[in-house]
Amino acid sequence: MPEIEEVLPKYLQISGYIRNQIERGELAPGAEVPSERELAASWHVARPTAARALNELRQRGIVESRRGSGTYVVDRSALPAARERGDRARQYGSAYSENASVTVLEAGMVDGPVWVREGLAVAVDGSVLVRKRLVSNDSGVAELATSWFSAALAEIAPRLLDAERLPGGTVGYLESVTDHRVSYARDRVSARLATADERRHFDLPRPAAVLVYRLALHEADDAVLQFDEVVYPSDRWEFQQEYSTRS
Repeated sequence: MPEIEEVLPKYLQISGYIRNQIERGELAPGAEVPSERELAASWHVARPTAARALNELRQRGIVESRRGSGTYVVDRSALPAARERGDRARQYGSAYSENASVTVLEAGMVDGPVWVREGLAVAVDGSVLVRKRLVSNDSGVAELATSWFSAALAEIAPRLLDAERLPGGTVGYLESVTDHRVSYARDRVSARLATADERRHFDLPRPAAVLVYRLALHEADDAVLQFDEVVYPSDRWEFQQEYSTRS
């Protein structure tokens, strides 16, 4: 077992080590992860620190806890497609495949939604930086994606204001030019009626339902670095999961 380094918080070093084991295949899908007690003993840390490391992995959707049993590696092939999109953004810095056609519709300063300003800790009368993209594939227009950032990033990451696709994605770009690093993410999926703008882009009738996927990318101190809201036409998107029914 490696020794604790002082570069990162201890819980992040532990969670990173376990994550690397999973990525290398040393811990396969369904394999049990060391318990809080085992991690605390082997890494010479307090149990709350070990618990926080496991919680970090749970928040990332990498492991899951089973009551009365333990913590196990999640089978990534059984994750919803929207969660896979978030995984790509966190792992590769871009939520889109290289062959996707991405058109930047807007890049600039705006008054963002209340939930975005609150999450970014922006004053009520403050502006946020927005990037809005239309993503198409072989089947046509696939999604309408909007990302919000703190306005303070405009000065240190000016390419966010460019109306063109960023190689490596916004996360990759931000981490290459700033000290900001994504530590974990939270997402939420819901459905609602399409707005007039969404109906126009997706060529939908009125009324029409859309699927809305929100992703918040957090830094280690829990601050939100980037908010994403991705809208999908309901007739071109669905969830599919396979899982065991055995207890």
